[in-house]
Amino acid sequence: MKIFITSDTHFNHKNIIKYACRPFKTIEEMNEEIIKRWNNKVGKGDIVIHLGDFGIGSKNEIIELKNKLNGTIILLRGNHDHKATREAGFLLVKGSLEIENLILSHFPLSEEEIPKGFINVHGHIHEKESFNGVNVSIEKTKYEPLELEKLKESIKFKENKLS
Repeated sequence: MKIFITSDTHFNHKNIIKYACRPFKTIEEMNEEIIKRWNNKVGKGDIVIHLGDFGIGSKNEIIELKNKLNGTIILLRGNHDHKATREAGFLLVKGSLEIENLILSHFPLSEEEIPKGFINVHGHIHEKESFNGVNVSIEKTKYEPLELEKLKESIKFKENKLS
């Protein structure tokens, strides 16, 4: 079993294509490509921690999308995760989640909100650079989930490079 991290898939969200400069012409093309890339990396027995903004639509549409994706999804609620998403059967987390020295959140945390010795892994800002952590919005991860162990290795490499 592997653990993956992703954020801001925004399934069925037409405006996100323009807003985040995504390389897709339609929401159907975007949804299909993200599902394909997700399932090429994530196995049925894996876990995906989704840092919010899964998608928009009716409860049934969200369930249908969720059922096309491999793995068990733990969803940290984002600002676009409305009632239908909350009722779609995800393992839901409100707020943040800590794994080792990582604090996972939807929104980037301020310096004051990050406990000493922790690194904030977040989404929400799409293609923009993070100032206080690591942005794992799908625009920054080739539209696919990122394996947690590889993320931790990348963070350690960056820290070693800086010291």
